Formats: sequence, structure tokens, C-alpha cells
Amino acid sequence: MKFSELGIDPSILSALDDAGYTDPTQVQLEAIPAAIAGKDLLVSAQTGSGKTAAFLLPALTKMTQRTDVKSNGPRVLVLTPTRELAQQVEKNALEYGKNLRWLRTVCLVGGSPFGFQIRAMTRPIDLMVATPGRLMDHMRSGRIDFSRLEMLVLDEADRMLDMGFIEDIETIVAATPAARQTVLFSATLDGTVGNLARKLTRDPQRIEVARTETGGNIEEHLLYADDNRHKERLLDHIMKEAGFDQLVIFTATKIGSEELADKLSDKGYQAACLHGDMPQSWRNRTLNDLRRGRIKVLVATDVAARGIDVPTITHVINYDLPKQAEDYVHRIGRTGRAGRDGVAITIAESKEFHRVRRIEQYLKRQITEGVIEGMEPTRRPPKGGPKRHTQQRRGGPGAGNSYGDRRPGSGNGASRGGPRREGDRRPGSGGSERRSYND
Repeated sequence: MKFSELGIDPSILSALDDAGYTDPTQVQLEAIPAAIAGKDLLVSAQTGSGKTAAFLLPALTKMTQRTDVKSNGPRVLVLTPTRELAQQVEKNALEYGKNLRWLRTVCLVGGSPFGFQIRAMTRPIDLMVATPGRLMDHMRSGRIDFSRLEMLVLDEADRMLDMGFIEDIETIVAATPAARQTVLFSATLDGTVGNLARKLTRDPQRIEVARTETGGNIEEHLLYADDNRHKERLLDHIMKEAGFDQLVIFTATKIGSEELADKLSDKGYQAACLHGDMPQSWRNRTLNDLRRGRIKVLVATDVAARGIDVPTITHVINYDLPKQAEDYVHRIGRTGRAGRDGVAITIAESKEFHRVRRIEQYLKRQITEGVIEGMEPTRRPPKGGPKRHTQQRRGGPGAGNSYGDRRPGSGNGASRGGPRREGDRRPGSGGSERRSYND
């Protein structure tokens, strides 16, 4: 089935065609027609599944029908957990709605000039994308009128609850019309998310996309290390061998991201860090440099990297394990975007064996474990559990057939393979301008 069969407005279809989008993902196939029909939705989908388009395309289509309600408030409100994700959602909306010359958007996030956001809301807004905290700041000042709001979207609702936004969300929802349409996206629909959903929605349609559908084009590898020095050796080897275009490395702490980015810069890489304590202007500049290819290696924390959508990111390295299993999916979803292939490599210390298992239990599958000859861990994870398949890569630094190896002469379509599998004897294997109120 094509986008043209889902009930999307022709002017939006034209923009999708210009961007090269033709085949909808599973979540888009199920969510778009239901949302256009006006149904409340509870959608369980992960990053990389196409969930942003799954709510933006119906929202934009509905907005092609003009409203008689007179107000400067938004017709569609999208709540997101982070600034970066909010900015990415607005960017996508402007891309999909580029032929809607009347479309006006505003992005309300912390770190952007408050006065500029106030001026942007002096005229009617079609789409408002906001983080709960900054939206509450404007609501306390009495500047936002939700009287003409038709659609409320909660993107990554589970993350917003994890970050403590439950009271803000309930206050925001209470200020919106009872007749609104509500669409909620979350990695899980159980627990506190399920409780919130029951309060916000009316007879919702539930859509759940299998996890295995969201990472089929991403090769995943697991390496065990004895200690931090061993991790550094493994990282050095991978980066020398990977042949990456752009790479994101995830660390557990802000200080860790700064220190690792400095070390990589000293080694000659075009590296930078991204974390939540950086001034917003620095974060924006870093993201712009990443999109323009000026930064090849981004060292980031989980929250700061949410919403990064750069198709040329070919590799993700989990230098530190994520605190939550679902964050693993969000991390590796920074690669393998827009139909491209990607490689995700996780480096874990042997003592973190149980945390790796929790991630695998969440994924409902194992991550292929590998070793690099000459850098094998001396401390193996405890025995027990299902038998694992282990791949071994031969040779030290400079040898071929490495993680994601794309050596000169292999071409852009070369395979980004992992370590050599047992029995693999193939030579060389493996290895018009829109106005945005957030400019």
C-alpha cells in the first residue's frame, strides 16, 4: 500500500514524493487512516518506526480543512520530552507541509528566547510543538488559548513520565477542549502510561508495532571488556576499522561525554559532545554542524540525543550501557534511518552481564556477541542462560573484515558487516522557503 491510499491530502503527498517517501511503515499504515478518521489512538512504537510521520501527516491533512473558531491558539499541540525532539518534529512538519503556504508553526522549548516565542503567538498558530515545562511557563502567564485545539499528541509519553512531567501533562490536558482528539505514542502502553491513557482518551484504538520490525536494517554487535582501559582499546580499534560516515557514541554521564569527546579530538577526529547542561545555543550549533557534516563523531548522553535525525549517521557505539532497556532502542535508532543500513556496537564490562540480559529480554532476542583477536576479555560473563553465538574477528588494528568495514574501492553500497562468522571464507567479506519560529 502507498501513502496515496491512506487519505492524505494531495498537497502533502506531493511533498512526500519530493522527499522520496513512497512506502509507509507498519505503524503509518495503521495509524494514519485511523487518525484522519478522528479516532483517539494509543500507539506502541519505537524510534525509527516512522511514528513522527504517523501523527504529523494526519494532523496536517486535518488542518487543510479550515476552522471557524477565532483564536490565536494552536489547532494541533504536540508534546515531547526534550528540546531536540520538539525541534525535529517541527522540522518534519515544515518538510511535509511545505506546500501549505498558510502553515504557521511554533516550537516552545527551554533555551530559546522567551520574548521571541511570545511574539510568534500573537498571530494564529496551526501547529504548536512544545516541551511540558516551557509550555507551562507560557500557560502560567495566560498567553495560550486552547479553545480551537482539535488534536493533542503526546510523543514518547513514557519518557515524559519518566522525567517527572505527569503533573504538567495533566494540567495542560485540563486546559484543552474535552472534544479534542488525543493520540498517544509510547514505547510501552502499560503501567503509568496506561493509567494516563485511560484518563486522556475516549474509546481509543490500540496499535502495537512488533519490536522486531523497527531495527531490521541495523546490525547489532556486543563486545565484552574487562575494565575501562580495555573499553578504550576496543573503541580505538573499532573507530580505526569501521569506515564510518558519521558516528554517535553514547556515554552515561555529561562529564564522560566531554572527556571522551576531548580525547577523540586530540586523536584527530572531528568530534564534539552533546549533553543537557550545555547552553541551548551551543547545542543548536552542534546539531547544525552534525547535520552539515562538519562533525563526524558525536559523543552524547541519552536525553541530549533524543530526536536527532541525521541520515548519514552510519554507526552507533554504546560506550556505556543505557540505564533503561528501552533507551537501547532509542540509541541505536540514530542509525539505519530513511531506509539506510546501520551498525550498532555495544561495549559492556563483564560485570554488567545482567544489564545486557535485561536489554535482550526487552528486545526478546539476543545481541550477537563478538570478540576481537588479541583483545579478548579475560573475565567472561557468568555461565548460565541460553547458549550464545560468538563471532571472532581476526587480526589487530588495521586488519580487514571489521565492524562496518568500508575500505577504499568497496563503494558506497558495501556491506557494513560485523566480525567474520565461523566458516565464512569469502575474501574481503564483512566488512519554497518555510518560516520556522525556532530558527
